[in-house]
Amino acid sequence: MKRALGVLGIALVGVLAIVALRTLAARPAAAPQDGPALAPIAFDEAAALERFSAALRIRTISRGDAAARPRDPEAFAAFHRLLEQSYPAVHRALERERIAEWSLLYRWPGSDPELAPALLMGHFDVVPVDAATAGDWQHPPFGGVVADGYVWGRGSLDDKINVMGLLEAAEALLASGFRPQRSLLLAFGHDEEVGGHDGAAAIARVLEARGSKPALVLDEGGAVVGGGIVPGMRAAVAAIGIAEKGSVSLELTVETEGGHSSAPPRQTAIGILAAAIARLERHGMPSHFDGPMRELLERMAPHTDLPFRAIFSNLWLFAPAVEALVLRNPVAAPAIRTTTAVTMIEGGIKQNVLPSRARAVANFRLYPGDTREVVTEHVRRAVDDPRVAIAPFSRYREASAISDTTSGAYALLERCIRESFPDAVPGPFLTPGGTDARHFRHLTRNAYGFMPVRSTSEDLRRSHGVNERIAVASYLDAVRFYGLLMRRAGDWSD
Repeated sequence: MKRALGVLGIALVGVLAIVALRTLAARPAAAPQDGPALAPIAFDEAAALERFSAALRIRTISRGDAAARPRDPEAFAAFHRLLEQSYPAVHRALERERIAEWSLLYRWPGSDPELAPALLMGHFDVVPVDAATAGDWQHPPFGGVVADGYVWGRGSLDDKINVMGLLEAAEALLASGFRPQRSLLLAFGHDEEVGGHDGAAAIARVLEARGSKPALVLDEGGAVVGGGIVPGMRAAVAAIGIAEKGSVSLELTVETEGGHSSAPPRQTAIGILAAAIARLERHGMPSHFDGPMRELLERMAPHTDLPFRAIFSNLWLFAPAVEALVLRNPVAAPAIRTTTAVTMIEGGIKQNVLPSRARAVANFRLYPGDTREVVTEHVRRAVDDPRVAIAPFSRYREASAISDTTSGAYALLERCIRESFPDAVPGPFLTPGGTDARHFRHLTRNAYGFMPVRSTSEDLRRSHGVNERIAVASYLDAVRFYGLLMRRAGDWSD
């Protein structure tokens, strides 16, 4: 017994020594010496804000019920005209194509044709404004008002900022006589808010048919988020999306004989369905900690205070405990698992009539690697009731592959982020929603999501919501970031 305790004691001391050494080694490294910083591009900030405001005033709305309420072609045509009038140098120097009628693809030829192009993206369609909330807006949702240090309006965050910011940067660079070393492609979709199946997907098919495989794809995604997003960390995090969740919805249906409520069975169709839903919500999909979340915590470890530095720099030991804590946090848990959300339910026609049919729809946001078949089998096991029919509902979107975080393209993004936001630490994360970038992922292993703006949790809630807005300073920062990225785009190769 004494010998066993001695061996155990030695092992424990060894483990503690490893933890201590790894913790001490996990200190913020000096910023890489990437050469001299580039001066920010020069542009007329007041004019840029007016052009951005004008873009927000155009109602380029995508509706989910497009068959019933068609897209307004005049609004999309007006947006095209605005771009032509606002950025004359771009439209003289760059090749422009209209694809799928309303989407746009610009090509800025580089001086080195051997380098694969960089594809920088955005979309200019926006979601509708709920008529019931129109009176809650501080400024008209399509007013493009500049007030209180913000630009207000639908699309200010999602996602006309990318479209206008990229073109603003390109216009300024052309005025300075700049020519990129690596060819730059600017792709702007017109239907991202309803899936991008007509716009971005068509652009991707055009590039594939031409044999054009981008070395880098950058779309909307993460942002620069203030301290507190990672426990124990006071510095801001520049979250770079390296993968996107997918989506699948399943319909759960129960059919019974029905009848009069005075002679009910032990369980009605609604009761059977309710029990199935309760079982489904109790049994979540398995979690996956060996992915973007783990890599984020390991990269952030040197920038955290104790005890979190010790924990995150020793996930070989503490991963199970950290995973359990993440799963208990409803905000963080979706980053490591496929989520389950029952979003629709119906059944019954009258208070004294037994329902002959009850139906519910559950939506699952897929973690990379989980598929529709995996989810369907999980639901069958969790429900465990043959009386409940399970069938697909609506369109299925696969989760993306996880992009490379060791590539020159990722290092380029990190470099530009450090130069533009020196107080922020770049790190990978899993994008919970879908973007147009997913249509290009089969063309490159370097597809990322990052918006060069400072954002808070309150800001993020405004996207698609009431009082969508962006800080004036953030929009101008975005223009400068895109100008820097365009100038740096030729600085690397894989």
